[in-house]
Amino acid sequence: MTIANLSGVVPPVIVPLNEDRTFDRASYEVHVERLIASGVHGLFILGSSGEVAFSTRERRQEILEATMSIVNGRLPVIAGVVDMQTERVLEHVRDAEAAGVDALVATAPFYALGGMEVVEAHFRAIAAATDLPLFAYDIPVCVNVKLPVDLLMKLGTEGVIAGVKDSSGDDVSFRWLAQANEDAGHPLRLFTGHEVVVDGAYLSSADGSVPGLGNVDPDAYVRQWDAFQRGDWNGVRAEQDRLARLMHIVTVTSGVSGFGAGIGGFKTALQLLNVIKTNQMPLPVARIEGDNVEAVRSVLESVKLL
Repeated sequence: MTIANLSGVVPPVIVPLNEDRTFDRASYEVHVERLIASGVHGLFILGSSGEVAFSTRERRQEILEATMSIVNGRLPVIAGVVDMQTERVLEHVRDAEAAGVDALVATAPFYALGGMEVVEAHFRAIAAATDLPLFAYDIPVCVNVKLPVDLLMKLGTEGVIAGVKDSSGDDVSFRWLAQANEDAGHPLRLFTGHEVVVDGAYLSSADGSVPGLGNVDPDAYVRQWDAFQRGDWNGVRAEQDRLARLMHIVTVTSGVSGFGAGIGGFKTALQLLNVIKTNQMPLPVARIEGDNVEAVRSVLESVKLL
C-alpha cells in the first residue's frame, strides 16, 4: 500500500517511557510489533498520542529512528511535524525526511494566531519545502483553529495536501468534507481520529481511522475495517459498540483530566496488558496510580481484554 491509496487503520503510536522519563525503546518495539501483528495498515508517529507536544527535537529523532528501524518498510509511516510556527515545522520536516518516513502531518500554526490566510500560507510553505505527501491535522482543541471544509478542499484539489486527519470531533463538518471530497473526485484521503464514532465516519466514506484507542485494541479496529470492506454493517456496529465501552478507560479515573486521562489511560491499559513496562507520563503530567489503575483494569475486564 502506498500513501496515494492509503486506507484502513493507522493508529497514532504512543511513546512508552522509563521511570526516569527516558524513551523506553524496548517497550516501544514490543508495542509496534504488536500493532503490526494485528494487521493495521500504517502507523502515525509523533502525533498527540505520540507526545509530539512534549518532545524535544532529540526525542523526536529517537522516535523517528526507532520506528523506521523496527518497521523496516513493512508499513507506511506518517510522521507528525507539529510545532507552533512554520520555520519550526520545517526543521522537523527535514528530520522526518532524513529518517525516511512516507508522509508528514501538520496542524495549523498556533500561539501566534493570524486567520485563515496565515493557515493557508503555512500549509503551502510546508508543501513547497518537501516532496513528501502532507496531511492536514484538524485538532482545534489543541491549536484553537478549526480547518474549514472550503480551505481543505482548495488545498486538496491543488495538490498542496494529500489528506486530512480529522480529530475535531465535529461529525457534521466531517460529513460535509467527505461529501465535498467525493464531489471533487476524492483528491483527499480522509481519516477520522474520533474513536467512538468510526462507524459513522465509514458511513460518510472515510478512507480509514487513526484511533488513539487502537493502541490498546488494534485487533478490534482491524476487524471493524474488515467488516466495513465486506459491507457487514452489523459487524461494524458491533465492534464500535464494544470499543465505545472500552473508551471509558479515559473517563473512569478520578482527579485526572485531559492528556493525563486520555493518553494516561491508554498507557495504563498497555501496562496492565504487559505490553509496556510503565505508564509514566512526560512532565508535567502525572501518571495514573492507585485506585485509578484499578478503574482502568475494570474496564479492560468488562470488554474481556483482561
